[in-house]
Amino acid sequence: CIRQGVEESLGYLGVEAIDLWQLHWPDSETPPEETGGALKELRDEGKIRHVGVSNFSAEEMDALEAEIAVETLQPPYHLFRRDVERDPLPWCEDHDVGVLVYGPLAHGLLSGKIDKDWRPAEDDWRAGSDLFSGEGFEPNLEVVERLRGLAGEHGWSVPQLAVAWTLSHPAVHVAIVGARNPEQIEGTAPAGEIRLDDDVKAEIESIMEGAVGVAGPTPEGV
Repeated sequence: CIRQGVEESLGYLGVEAIDLWQLHWPDSETPPEETGGALKELRDEGKIRHVGVSNFSAEEMDALEAEIAVETLQPPYHLFRRDVERDPLPWCEDHDVGVLVYGPLAHGLLSGKIDKDWRPAEDDWRAGSDLFSGEGFEPNLEVVERLRGLAGEHGWSVPQLAVAWTLSHPAVHVAIVGARNPEQIEGTAPAGEIRLDDDVKAEIESIMEGAVGVAGPTPEGV
């Protein structure tokens, strides 16, 4: 299955090798040594250059590393979801694994554009997410407003503050931010130049005490 996916991707892209191949989810039905062995073969054949994973735990990466080195991890990470700080970010630091987090804007909650009257479309996965429904939604909107005030004191937007916060974790190298137009990219890109000092981080922690966090499988809380 992995080989087929790689071969198809090579054809679609019109290239001889894929720079980074990431497994999106752990496969509970396939032994990790089998998965790792298949990836090693593909790398040895020159069809992939680097191997990464997404949504893996430290234990799952350890098992895969029996066959091939894991070079990148793509986990969900934002101010309302911090379980990865316990596992697997410490493992990544210890093993020198590059971390590219996704969802730094909490899938729109930290965009600054969602209010209590916002409702997702029926076909929007967020309709079934704990992050956008239930008792935590309105308290979390209040948290976002407090973050807006803090960001404004420094001339930042909420998205810039949120992305800068994820990048401030020593294990994190890249924050993947979705965008639908150039203006959204221009709005969040400055976050890469923001350095949060200890006082600002402490203020963020104080504000987040009022948050209702999520964890577990993604989409968030489902």
